[in-house]
Amino acid sequence: MANFEKGIFAGIDVGSSTTKAVILDSQGEIKGFSVKASGTDFNKAARDSFHTALDMGGLSSTDVRSVFSTGYGRDNVDFALDARTEISCHGKGCFYYFPKALSIIDVGGQDNKIIHLAEDGRRTGFKMNRKCAAGTGAFLEEMAARLHIPLEEMNDLAANAGDVVKLGSFCTVFSATEVLEHIRNGKKVSDIVKGIFLSMIKRVLEMDALWASVVMTGGVVAHNRYFVDMTEDIIGSRILVPDYPQVTGAIGAALYAKDSKSTTQA
Repeated sequence: MANFEKGIFAGIDVGSSTTKAVILDSQGEIKGFSVKASGTDFNKAARDSFHTALDMGGLSSTDVRSVFSTGYGRDNVDFALDARTEISCHGKGCFYYFPKALSIIDVGGQDNKIIHLAEDGRRTGFKMNRKCAAGTGAFLEEMAARLHIPLEEMNDLAANAGDVVKLGSFCTVFSATEVLEHIRNGKKVSDIVKGIFLSMIKRVLEMDALWASVVMTGGVVAHNRYFVDMTEDIIGSRILVPDYPQVTGAIGAALYAKDSKSTTQA
């Protein structure tokens, strides 16, 4: 039996690149979280991430009252009580921390989302980019590989650039060729990286108009603060970022689990 008194709830966000787990208590406080590669076995990735998050909080699966899943592989989590769409969970996770009208930009590993919420948290619209990797984390990884630099160095390189080398193409394949051409012409790597960030931001912003307070989430945002700074400069307004921007979807799933009247044994 799950321990009802502790009121512990879990959310699992199985993305195409990474799987995130969050453990919340009855007050909505994060007790533990985890981010792991999704790999080829989504259920295993979900279980591994779930148990790592539990370990962080000093908890066991018997403490968990309910588990909800979300994301690309949400139906592969065999220990989840129920599932919700990633659009719903990202919206719920962001609204929990910023309870007002929002335009949410999520920059994921394989897709981007812009989600609009009304003052009461009700979703009023959304747009997704699923057909092309340009503007996503996968695009950034490809560009890092082309430049032969570690992915984790991209943020500092862009932040310290003296100029920006603009890329003319949004396509991943064509952009890679363009990057190599800039290298051949002696352009600074830092300036090229800043141009890559700029290309990604433009690709995201062309998806839809932003009409409310802007929140940014996702793995790219979590590891590249300068990406947010550049976006702020372009849109001309401050951007809100949750404390754990990569696990916002999992937080939303855990909040749905918390709101549920049913219980499950993980």
